[in-house]
Amino acid sequence: MPERNPILITGAAGEVGGVSRTMVEMLLEQGYPVRAFVRRDDERAHSLRQAGAEIFVGDLLNIADVTGALKGCRRIYFSMSLSPYYTDAVALMAAAARAQGDIEVFVNISEYEQSFMTFDKMTAPEEERRAWLGGLIADWSPQQRAHWVAEQVLDWSGVPTVNVRAAMFVENPILTWLALAPLGNGELRLPFGYQRLAPLAGYDVAEVCVKILVDPAPHLSKSYDLTGPELKDMHGFAQDYAAVLGRQVTYVPEDVEIWNETYVDSALAALPHTAEHLKTLTRLMGGGGYRGVTDQLETLLGRRPKTVRWALENNPRLQKVAAG
Repeated sequence: MPERNPILITGAAGEVGGVSRTMVEMLLEQGYPVRAFVRRDDERAHSLRQAGAEIFVGDLLNIADVTGALKGCRRIYFSMSLSPYYTDAVALMAAAARAQGDIEVFVNISEYEQSFMTFDKMTAPEEERRAWLGGLIADWSPQQRAHWVAEQVLDWSGVPTVNVRAAMFVENPILTWLALAPLGNGELRLPFGYQRLAPLAGYDVAEVCVKILVDPAPHLSKSYDLTGPELKDMHGFAQDYAAVLGRQVTYVPEDVEIWNETYVDSALAALPHTAEHLKTLTRLMGGGGYRGVTDQLETLLGRRPKTVRWALENNPRLQKVAAG
């Protein structure tokens, strides 16, 4: 790729999984110019600038900002924090990309649940949807629905798109933020019973997205359903936390609704959209609606994916718990 064409990375100052920030670092290390779209010119933007990225400060919900950020770029990675306006932001970026007309690839980070958010399942009778989703819910979260709509918008736009549908990240607040306090007492309190999960490391998703941006042709018009490499129950997760924290950790199963009230509602009262998404995830996983493992991540990486333990070892919040 000519150096005059920077790669646009949105969400570059975000924290969930650290995917965008990790991508910026990977691309710069490989010699690719990067334009990092950030909301504020703060210390995180300063850090990206020092790393060698060009900083564009703007609002993903402002079409003038989006168009200005895209000017001169031909490859896009789109990510945005949980927001009730997520679909609006994707539509604006798609409109700007279509108007510019020379976009080579639009890498869209999406929600793994879309692998079974088919039109037929979404329009099935309520009881069928509830059975499919594990019994505790009959509908997806507003954020999941927004991602589904965003994929439709990108398809209609005609912009060359690759959908990267990542399963739950190890770095998700459910696993690395909301219930940290009990870990100090050696208890892993989560509402998942004996269900098994296969979350993946944000680092691996970043590497996959970088591979697509660097060589988009083999991936165009494809959607990848990515999970971690191994399904394990919460007792297995407790062993990983124990290894990272250097102390015994015991899994203590919680009722889903009590857990949501205790940890989600209390921490995210000011962010109802985010709270509703996370509560839907706990109900989905607690009921067993979150299931299966794919090998697509390993195929795309060309190596074994990072383990849950690796991701926990490299998580700043868990590092603080271990040090405390």
